[in-house]
This record gives sequence, C-alpha cells and structure tokens, in this order.
Amino acid sequence: MELGDYLPFLGALVGGPICLWLFRMASRLGVIYQLYHKVEAQSPRYGGELVAEVLQAHKVRFLFTLVGGHISPILVACEKLGIRVVDTRHEATAVFAADAVARLSGTIGVAAVTAGPGLTNTVTAIKNAQMAESPVLLIGGSSATLLQGRGALQDIDQLSLLKPLCKFCASVRTVREIVPVLRKAVSVAQSGTPGPVFVEFPIDVLYPYHLVQKELSPKGSPKDTLGKIINWYLQNHLNNLFAGAWEPQVVSPLPVHIPQASSQQ
Repeated sequence: MELGDYLPFLGALVGGPICLWLFRMASRLGVIYQLYHKVEAQSPRYGGELVAEVLQAHKVRFLFTLVGGHISPILVACEKLGIRVVDTRHEATAVFAADAVARLSGTIGVAAVTAGPGLTNTVTAIKNAQMAESPVLLIGGSSATLLQGRGALQDIDQLSLLKPLCKFCASVRTVREIVPVLRKAVSVAQSGTPGPVFVEFPIDVLYPYHLVQKELSPKGSPKDTLGKIINWYLQNHLNNLFAGAWEPQVVSPLPVHIPQASSQQ
C-alpha cells in the first residue's frame, strides 16, 4: 500500500482528538450554551437582584455589611425587597452580628463585605462562627472575572483564605449561577453540623449588562486579525456572563439535612 492509502485513516486518527478539543473549548467558553440560551442585552436587571430574591425566599431579615463598591448592587436590591441593611464600621462586626442572628433565631445569618481587605478583616469572626457552629453566610465581593489574578483592585485569592474556615466555598462565574450556588450554600450552612459558608461574587456578575459592556468593550474597531480575535473573545465572555441570566429559576430553600439518632442509638 502507498502513503495515500493511509491518509483517510490518519485524518480520522488526528481529526477525532482535534474535534474533541474544539468541542471542549467551545463548552468552556460558553459558546454551546449560548446557542440555546439568549442574552437579553436590553434588560435593566442585574445580578444583585437575584441575590436579594434568594435571601428573601430564605426568610432573611437582616444583612450586615460595611458598604463597598464591589457589593453595592446586592445592598440596593436587598433594600428594595425589604431586607434591612445594617451598615457597620468594621467587617468583623458585620460577621459577629450575623453570627448573633444565627444563634438567636435558629436561621441563617448573612454578612456582605467588599473584596480584599474587606474580606480579610472577617477572618477572626468567621473562625468564631466555625467554632460556635453557627450557620453564617458570608458574601464577598471580588474583582471582575477577566481581571482576577492580574493585579486588579483589592484582588487576592479569597477562596484559599476561607476554605479552612468554611464548610463550603464557591465563586460565582456567571449570572445564571447565582441562584443555585446561593441555595446550596445556605443548605450546607444549616445541614449536619452547622457552620459558616462563603460565596464570592465578581463585580461583573452583579451589575447590569450595559454597564459591564461599557467597561469590557474595547474602544474603536481593530483592523488586524489579532485585534479581531481579542474583540470576539471579550464579546463572547460578556455574552456568556449574561446568557440565560433571567430565565425562571426556583429560589426556594433546598432541604436541610439534620442528623437524627436512630432507634438503636
């Protein structure tokens, strides 16, 4: 057999992994998800509203905080829904207050702090909640998803800092993830041995589409190929953030698993 006889076989051998790699990359970039879920670019809604709706559904009455730009949309939305926002003078105080609410009410206590030093200031209070077995939800702001790890304002690895102290830690990567991640966090905090949980919210999942687009879109139209590729990547990232964001989702509490002694015990 000549070399040409092997070409179809070689093409299939090489093409299979390449197609698989392309499919995985498309899935990772959210391209496939966007084929089935639309982006409502004109919608005035923002991710902070989803956070407030989940908290309201879980009967949260108080949100303790020290105001910061990273988390402002959450505070505004909570006030609109009647959740009392209590502004403290130190982030540790906010978490201590949420801990007290959890102990006195038997429900989840909630605190929200801004990124970086705002979060590091809560470490003592979170450790206290862990040792007291108090179900506390700590909401933390964060730099934009594309800027994490690139020297953005108050950008640190927050998850690594809090993983030893919390039962559950998560970073929301798209607007559509807000509801399921928050519901799981509250359920974990109250299940089994109660304890604190942490959810990180990058700033670009909390603000409305048009504001994020303004910050993300490049100025002018590039003429070279590399510039066009970068522009496509940025626009795709923006669309993936908001794809399916406002589709109906269940916000009611997940089951809380409380261990019960068996008849033998």
